Amino acid sequence: MKKIAFFCIPAHGHTNPMLPVAAELVRRGNIVRFYSFDEFEKKIIPTGAEFISCDSFLPKLTEQEEAGLKNVSTTEMTVQDLRITLCMNDFLDKEFKSFQPDVVYTDSVCFWGKLNAWKHNVPMVVSTSTFAFNQMSSEYMKHSPKEMAGLIFGLPRVSRELKKLEPYGYHIKGIFSLIQSDNATDSIVYTSRRFQPYAESFSDHYAFVGPSVFSDALPEKEKNRPLIYISMGTVINDRPDFYKNCIVALKDMNVDVMISCGNAINLEDLGELPDHIQVRPYVDQLDVLSKADAFITHCGMNSVSESLYMAAPMVLYPQTSEQYAVARRVTEISAGIMLKDDSSKGIRATIQELLNNKAYGNAAAECSADFRACSGTAGAAEFIENAPHTSDGIDITAELNKLNAKFQLLYWLIIIATINLIGFLVSWKYVWIIGITAGILSTPIFKAIQKRKYTKLTQKD
Repeated sequence: MKKIAFFCIPAHGHTNPMLPVAAELVRRGNIVRFYSFDEFEKKIIPTGAEFISCDSFLPKLTEQEEAGLKNVSTTEMTVQDLRITLCMNDFLDKEFKSFQPDVVYTDSVCFWGKLNAWKHNVPMVVSTSTFAFNQMSSEYMKHSPKEMAGLIFGLPRVSRELKKLEPYGYHIKGIFSLIQSDNATDSIVYTSRRFQPYAESFSDHYAFVGPSVFSDALPEKEKNRPLIYISMGTVINDRPDFYKNCIVALKDMNVDVMISCGNAINLEDLGELPDHIQVRPYVDQLDVLSKADAFITHCGMNSVSESLYMAAPMVLYPQTSEQYAVARRVTEISAGIMLKDDSSKGIRATIQELLNNKAYGNAAAECSADFRACSGTAGAAEFIENAPHTSDGIDITAELNKLNAKFQLLYWLIIIATINLIGFLVSWKYVWIIGITAGILSTPIFKAIQKRKYTKLTQKD
């Protein structure tokens, strides 16, 4: 029997996959204490874990800060996580001394969980609610210019919050050490190795356990006509315009439609609905997906995992860079189509394409079989119980980092030599063009070399 402390941010998409793991650990005789927020108490209590409320430690937000969180601003979320860590410091010092956990199981972006595990020298396992992202798999994340600007200009603000933690025993090299995946940290990822991009680059410290769900139900697709399920998740779901377009697109089709839209909109605003279209704030998503023939989704990792688990192909409508990464992987395995035109006409055409081509459903069914072959919550529980772990294989990311250092040194030595050669022999007037061109080309050249090295390393294994 072990004492295990769970930590998570106040977000359904991050909390939900941890719940079946908590229930399994309790079933196996462990004591689980789940540090969370009142909104999730009713979900946590049935797992058998002890619920500890953290609402009193949430800082008051300005209107600007609330808007940043609502728009999923990485800078704002990072700043608030660091502030919560500071607010919880005294409380968690006492908790770690009294509860004395054997293991900390913390969400990947729950900084107060990570930082206190390090501070109190307790073995830590990270719960990864999306893909594991390192220098290889992060190429799936395509940040918009606006997002990139937000990240760059937000760094000074994040740095100021980090410095405030130093006097309290939180020693951090930089924010990326808190966020990024590395091959030395025990981590559970709720997908399969097959679905994880560049899975071979992750060490044995990673357990790819498949979707973490309570249901053992199998897909049931036999019915009179297709079922279309639509959901934009729990964060960016205030989209009455999009739901209206879906209703117009599907009102004359011979299908049944279920829309789950949360509490962000007034259902009356959607107007009068035909009998075959239902709109509800919330549904049992796994149950609906087990019968669904198509799922129009925002591409949150949980939603996509549940859809594939229940062999439901998808119309992909991502809203954030992380969701675009998940959507890209779905298209790569041919289990979904990107929604490029979100007008009613575009939605209708995309749904028709998905329903008329059985290849999408077959690919989703193949992925469902792959997910169900994973170790699941039992594997996750065993991994947590046996932490910390070791890894004997080659650290591929370390090898790629060495390659990067050598490449950068050699590349820029060649560029400097070329600039000087042209300057002395021809003219110094336009050598600045060589420097700018070299800077632009360095990234694609290195990426090509890195992929060749990656292929060589993984084939060798």
